[in-house]
Amino acid sequence: MVLVCLREMEKNSRGTIKKINGSREMERRIRDLGLFSGVKFKVEGRAPLKDPVALRLENCKLTLRNNEADHIIVEPEGGDV
Repeated sequence: MVLVCLREMEKNSRGTIKKINGSREMERRIRDLGLFSGVKFKVEGRAPLKDPVALRLENCKLTLRNNEADHIIVEPEGGDV
């Protein structure tokens, strides 16, 4: 099983969140957005300077700044990064 930081995922890649690192406040903020272990997502896009990253979840789309994405450890689907 290959685990990477969400920030390293490319556009159109898919994965599953495995772990959230960071301060308690950052972990709470990320969980409040609906991101927690087991959630599947697709990277929908990135801004021209790679920040922020847009994610498609099961029923919504959200964007994260790279400083938030750095705390999310994921397993890429099919090993793609």
